[in-house]
Amino acid sequence: MTWFLLCVGLLIGGYFIYGAFVEKVFGVNAQRQTPAFTKTDGVDYVPMSKGKVYLIQLLNIAGVGPIFGPILGALYGPAAMLWIVFGCIFAGAVHDYFSGMLSVRNNGQSVPNLAGKYLGKPAKHFMNVFAIVLLLLVGVVFISAPAGLLSKLTGYDMAIFVGIIFSYYLIATLVPVDKIIGRLYPFFGALLMFMSVGLTLAIIVSSEHTLLPGFEAKDFLTNLNPNDMPLWPALFITIACGAVSGFHATQSPLMARCVENESNGRFVFFGAMIGEGVIALIWCAIALSFFGGIEGLNAGMDGNPANVVYAASNGLLGAVGGFLAILGVIVLPITSGDTAFRSARLILSEFFKMPQTQISKRLLLAIPLFAIGAILTQVDFGIIWRYFGVANQTTAVLMLWTASAYLLRHNKLHWICTLPAMFMTCVVISFLLSSPTLGAGLNMTVSTIAGLVSTLVITALIMVKTKGKAVEDEAELNVELANKASTEA
Repeated sequence: MTWFLLCVGLLIGGYFIYGAFVEKVFGVNAQRQTPAFTKTDGVDYVPMSKGKVYLIQLLNIAGVGPIFGPILGALYGPAAMLWIVFGCIFAGAVHDYFSGMLSVRNNGQSVPNLAGKYLGKPAKHFMNVFAIVLLLLVGVVFISAPAGLLSKLTGYDMAIFVGIIFSYYLIATLVPVDKIIGRLYPFFGALLMFMSVGLTLAIIVSSEHTLLPGFEAKDFLTNLNPNDMPLWPALFITIACGAVSGFHATQSPLMARCVENESNGRFVFFGAMIGEGVIALIWCAIALSFFGGIEGLNAGMDGNPANVVYAASNGLLGAVGGFLAILGVIVLPITSGDTAFRSARLILSEFFKMPQTQISKRLLLAIPLFAIGAILTQVDFGIIWRYFGVANQTTAVLMLWTASAYLLRHNKLHWICTLPAMFMTCVVISFLLSSPTLGAGLNMTVSTIAGLVSTLVITALIMVKTKGKAVEDEAELNVELANKASTEA
């Protein structure tokens, strides 16, 4: 239990210490009006309180990622917990903070436009395609997972629940953000936190189960995977949403359009990612503990992390508590899936320069997205999940480089974004080169060397190109400094 509490303490400390440092580097201006007020439209730009926006952001980014990913990652052993802690603090929370705050500073624009502004037009066009693909994959993953759990709970055919969830997604994607998302999601966010705390307390006081049984300090640096899967780079793709996730970059602009003050950014964006890290840590610890170790986990999972959720929830909380916990796991992906389609609609609206105040124009963009999503639900879930993982982390790489370029162009400490961008670039390239199913299937040593070399080349190119743009941003920087000076005065 000591190791678990230490990890939770590190995450909380990361919010207060490193989060404050990142906020200082960015330089918030509490006097600057946010897009929630300058572009209020009653549909997507709607001012909301800090607490409400935080809970919605937490639900938007959570999905099944911080549950299924850590459960799968637990097969590697306690090393998964280290990646959740340090990845969340130094990569994921930084990624989410900048994806949200850069959107706030740029009238609530989505990540493709941000990438285009700070990395150039090719990055914008690539990100437009990549973000839409990722969001469609997310929407499909977050339909299949809850539909499967509902089918398991009720015995009804999964196709029925797929249809019901799809219908809800369409409604939630079209109506103003404060009608369903703004009213119901704060309640669901509270349910999520209650479920996480309840499961943690249940396993701590349980007489049948021990938290992290038999693991020693050396196990946190050892690959214990029973299926001989390599820790590098697979672990960093497997555990995405609990550590760093590109999907969050597509979600943060939704709440950037609702944030009332820039000073709320650390709590909403950095804080929600820390909250998700705690959830991921809880499920990783439960997976390592409930079945008595990694061998038991491997057998109990039987290839599907939903089996772990079902068994652990009922085993630790009983029939009623287990039902509520499973309900929370069902709600999570649904509340992320609808915002995935909503984000896709908004990205397309920016691309086609199509205002979304009229429902007919929202339908014009939403219906094709849902048609493609319906087709993708027929593809095997395992295949969709693998492609989602790679697409997710590639998007995170692009967002981190976008944030790094912003800091470079404004003569700020860019390394807080550059170092995690370099690490994740190496992870993605090494994984794609070594993966026999998604990539080239090359030798791991060759793939890693190629990943390192490619990362250094990309870093050099971005730094050289971005420094050349710094002069163009001088006027914008002077405005920022003047605003900051007036605020301090």
